[in-house]
Amino acid sequence: MTAGDSEVGKLAGKDLHLDKPNPARMYDYVLGGDLNYAMDRQLVDELMTAMPRARDTALLNRYWLRRVVRYGAQQGIRQFLDLGSGMPTVGQVHEIAQEVDPDSRVVYVDNERIAVAHSEIVLEGDDRAEMIGADAERVDEVLGHPTTRRLLDFDQPVMVLMSALVHYFSPEERDAAAMIARYRGALASGSYLALSSFTGDQQDEEMFRAVELSKDTTEPIHLRSRDDVRELMAGFELVDPGVVFTPQWHPDSPGDVGDEPALSGVLAAVGYKP
Repeated sequence: MTAGDSEVGKLAGKDLHLDKPNPARMYDYVLGGDLNYAMDRQLVDELMTAMPRARDTALLNRYWLRRVVRYGAQQGIRQFLDLGSGMPTVGQVHEIAQEVDPDSRVVYVDNERIAVAHSEIVLEGDDRAEMIGADAERVDEVLGHPTTRRLLDFDQPVMVLMSALVHYFSPEERDAAAMIARYRGALASGSYLALSSFTGDQQDEEMFRAVELSKDTTEPIHLRSRDDVRELMAGFELVDPGVVFTPQWHPDSPGDVGDEPALSGVLAAVGYKP
């Protein structure tokens, strides 16, 4: 990718609210990264006071994502579309997938400028994994992007990843189900959708205080119930064990689940398109 083709430049005209904390940069800070601003760190520090287990929640979701990618690769998936991918971190999707098959191809999608810019640097030299600067909700823009068309063959199975994405969709203003249906319609039989979302199910006051704090960010959190997640997975056959908390989905060992998996605060599911 040349400087003239930079995805960051293509985002220049988009309203990205750079004057507010951003979830992608906040997540980066929670995971120990340095691709964030002082305002992101300040709000995360407040969040950690309100919800001390926030870092564990973020890590458990990241571990779930890695297991999902490994599962998909083991099922023969060699193409991955990671929507709302955020900042590049150790154990990114392409690293996990290419451990199984070096020819695996990954398209990352995000509209946060720092995430896009840093991804271009991290992915330089890997012609099978690229980042595009786009809003995941603009389905035609994502699927029609030259990079998507070059790297992914939608006549063959693809795993679509929506890790910690849909809880930023206000049910009153944004139709997550319609977005997912459009991606589903583009997928070949044998494809997968992996989705995770913050939830209010079985949660204590820590979660609800964190949701209140999120109202000061560019993307406030909207909690999804187990039934909400099932509805979003319509048209896919749920992979066992269905809609569960992140530590419960195909743990590497029984001990990884812990005594209170609900404290992860995030529900997750993987569905197969028949």
